[in-house]
Amino acid sequence: MKIRRVVALAALVAAFGQAAMASDGAYPTDPASLEKGQALAQSLCASCHAVGTDGDSAIADAPAFRALAEKYPLESLEESLAEGIVTAHENMPEIAFEPDEIDAFLGYLTSIQGK
Repeated sequence: MKIRRVVALAALVAAFGQAAMASDGAYPTDPASLEKGQALAQSLCASCHAVGTDGDSAIADAPAFRALAEKYPLESLEESLAEGIVTAHENMPEIAFEPDEIDAFLGYLTSIQGK
């Protein structure tokens, strides 16, 4: 079980690095896109993560989305979101986003960093 977690974490880190090289990190900032990104975060992620500008995550080890840029370049999430994020813990579902959803989601994440 521990080996599986290490392999999954290594794959996630590698995907972060590859995606960071492929993107310029420019995401939509218009209200409709930000609203769509927020809706995705709320519907898919809020059961574990704090997805807004305040509050704690429902699961203590789940990082608050407003602080993700402190740990990862947000553009590094693009490939993982497209292919389905695989993480080192078994409770997180694998979710694959469509290209317009990735842009909206990352636009929203960018808009809440540090708040």
